[in-house]
Amino acid sequence: MATLRDIPLFTALADSKRILIAGAGGGFDVYGGLPLAFALRAAGVEAFLANQSFSPLNLLPLDDWLVPDVAVITPTTDDVSEYFPERTLACWLERNAQPSTVYAFPQTGVQPLREAYTALVDALGLDAIILVDGGTDILMRGDEDGLGTPAEDMTSLAAVAGQGNIPVKLVVSIGFGIDAYHGVNHVQVLENLADLETDGAYLGAFSLPRASQEGQLYLDAVAHAQQATPIRPSIVHGQIAAAMTGVSGDVHVTERTRESRLFVNPLMAMYFAVTVEGLAGRHRYLDRLEQTTTIGQVSRGALTPRPRRVPLWTTAATPRPGVACLAAVASPDIV
Repeated sequence: MATLRDIPLFTALADSKRILIAGAGGGFDVYGGLPLAFALRAAGVEAFLANQSFSPLNLLPLDDWLVPDVAVITPTTDDVSEYFPERTLACWLERNAQPSTVYAFPQTGVQPLREAYTALVDALGLDAIILVDGGTDILMRGDEDGLGTPAEDMTSLAAVAGQGNIPVKLVVSIGFGIDAYHGVNHVQVLENLADLETDGAYLGAFSLPRASQEGQLYLDAVAHAQQATPIRPSIVHGQIAAAMTGVSGDVHVTERTRESRLFVNPLMAMYFAVTVEGLAGRHRYLDRLEQTTTIGQVSRGALTPRPRRVPLWTTAATPRPGVACLAAVASPDIV
């Protein structure tokens, strides 16, 4: 029986030796998996990195492709765009004496992405996959009144859910509250996690400490990425990094959020972990994406949103001392 000292995410990976950590939603999502990769590598596990990419991978030469829809990005890869998180990360990894290859998937539908994952599973001999989302889009099941920007996340979830030859398939989300920027109702995120707990598919939550080696490396990688990509710095990881250093409130780390009201807080630096099977099993429209071949075919579909639920602590005229911060995090009007 597990004890309080055991983190269920790492317990689930105890027998895995070759693990792919993949950014599910594109952009800088793969950065959310870096602390996990560092921790696993320190324990003797081979951890590989991949990301669904928003960069123009079609401009890469044929030699940079493992198979169709799997590009192999290294520090020497041609810089095909000012916005190229995968190459930026590869350069940082090399600078910090880490394995520096980052695999990149172009934006496609479920069928080609699943084939790409299958090819990578075979090429690397993988026995586990962890999908990483910066934010909580991937935890949306489709009947929420605000879904954020879930197309790439759902494509990744469906593609990996169909990998029958991988014994361990997990999802982690870091950046709770950030998706308020895209209209996500985080009360419903918590409801979804409660349902997954009922199913035995929720693997709990834990913080990424600033003082840990993994936390320090993550902060350095984010700072490097922000400096290397000034035209489009990461909103998500900028806020997570700020939260890790004790910043809170309506704090903007990039001009990209200047028209929004933010609430940077410590919950942003927490990982929430679930199983792919459990998350996919609760999803309301994942089956409709099964035959998609392009990202343009991926959409929410016609679902009736479930009603908002306001926590009781947000309805008090005068919040009790110590409750105001929690109410701000949970209130649908704020996050």
